[in-house]
Amino acid sequence: MAYRFRRGDESVQHGLRRIAADQIDKAIAEVDDRGMGAAATVHQLRKRCKKLRGLIRLVRPAFGDYGEENALFRDAAAGLSGLRDMDAQIETYDALLDSCDGNLDRRTFAPVRRRLTLRRKRIVAAQDLDASLAAFRARMVAAKERAAHWTLDADGFDAVAGGLRKTYARAGKAMAKAGDKPTAENFHEWRKRAKYHWYHTRLLAPVWPGPMTAHRDAAKRLGDMLGEHHDLAVFRDTIAGNPGDSAAGEIADALFALIERRQAALADDAFRLGARLLAEPGKPLARRWESYWKTWRAECA
Repeated sequence: MAYRFRRGDESVQHGLRRIAADQIDKAIAEVDDRGMGAAATVHQLRKRCKKLRGLIRLVRPAFGDYGEENALFRDAAAGLSGLRDMDAQIETYDALLDSCDGNLDRRTFAPVRRRLTLRRKRIVAAQDLDASLAAFRARMVAAKERAAHWTLDADGFDAVAGGLRKTYARAGKAMAKAGDKPTAENFHEWRKRAKYHWYHTRLLAPVWPGPMTAHRDAAKRLGDMLGEHHDLAVFRDTIAGNPGDSAAGEIADALFALIERRQAALADDAFRLGARLLAEPGKPLARRWESYWKTWRAECA
């Protein structure tokens, strides 16, 4: 079942409950699927929580329980962060070297990857993953029961307009701030806002599939660029935080140069795409999408 509102939804509240139940059921099934492997399972479960948080953020002004539910899904994902964070570090290292198109000797940087792998093994050994997954599963079972009774104070486009408008406007403001002061923190904030807008575009894509799909795909590309930019910043901090490691110390400057070059290219691409995707103020975008929504609902009727 797709992550989107659909014609058959009796109301936005009905769609909210349906989508939440679907995501929660999939999360529970992924916990129970022992054939997925630990890394894949944790990655999928954290994505489920992000999608659930994106869903309730869309209806935030009309959803009185937003604060509590958002915190619960955030904390559920945080309980699985250790293993995923280390997997992301290794993936970032591999992607960084891949971006160099074979113009360097990977053996030069092999000690860094070896250290990351050993650190991951230590985290896996120290973490009781079965207990963490059991706790996560219990949280999802409880969340499904609550989600069946979620209530909105508005219906129709009024239920989603505030969340859509606010998130989109914040993404534009975050882009401007990152342009004025390009710190890792500001890029990370931009990434979070862009990702939420991507989720909202996915949820509302059926209102006019062609244009909305193009917008959705652009939002995903922007989120992916900013996500890679953030992962590189975290990776750089990890390397810089181990000055006593002789393997890292010998190659740190060369590695930092690769990171900075890649981040600069990502930033250039992100600003170009963001200038198009986020060009419109939040209120006009919401009004335009509301017209799509009303036409779509009229067709349903």
